[in-house]
Amino acid sequence: MRYEIVFSPTGGTQEAARFLGAAWGDEASRIDLSDPRTDFAACVFAPEDVCLVAVPSFGGRVPQVAVERLSQMRGGGAQAVLLCVYGNRAYDDTLLELRETLEKAGMRCRAAVAAVAEHSIMHAFAAGRPDARDEEELRAYGERVRERLGEVPDAPDVRVPGASPYREYGGVPMKPKAGRACTACGLCARKCPVGAIDPHDPAKTDEKACISCMRCVSICPAHARKVNAALVFAASQKMKKACEGRKPNELFL
Repeated sequence: MRYEIVFSPTGGTQEAARFLGAAWGDEASRIDLSDPRTDFAACVFAPEDVCLVAVPSFGGRVPQVAVERLSQMRGGGAQAVLLCVYGNRAYDDTLLELRETLEKAGMRCRAAVAAVAEHSIMHAFAAGRPDARDEEELRAYGERVRERLGEVPDAPDVRVPGASPYREYGGVPMKPKAGRACTACGLCARKCPVGAIDPHDPAKTDEKACISCMRCVSICPAHARKVNAALVFAASQKMKKACEGRKPNELFL
């Protein structure tokens, strides 16, 4: 059985996972790590299963909510393919943290990929990625991973970049807020991965609970939710040098 286990608030990680997983040519069973209604403890895998586990890099780390939900699963010796997606700065310790999280859950981490997608807050960075060039590359990576899993089923766990203790990440100060265009439809509250938006009054956001994943901004039908433009500009200027140029996708076997 093949599974795609994905945390993708704004869609970039899901798109990269789709390209990478295309090599298997079958329909995967999907587990949405952003859905708090899912009973993740009921996710039990077997040694013959292949799990593509995809997360975005938040400040060089796996989003904490994804770590918590993955940790509830029972890996059962399933083979895991790791995918971290970042917004053209760096992914730092994301792959290492993801590998160690999955190992503790009982999975065998056989391959890993780091891919680039458009930054979820500062859209000028990696704009339009993953693009056609990325798609071709990720599909080719998927073929190589599939062949590797078939040829060497008992290969040692993949080595990935990263350091322990992991890079410190305390979140970002940019929290989306609802403007006057808000119609109180409640879609943002229903889809928030951490329940930070009041379902009875969607204009209210618990800023302490909010992880700045930008899902509410990306799905709002009225385009009413936004991040403070001055803060985004300041952050963009600060990160401009680190995010310049086209960062490559990487494959680890």
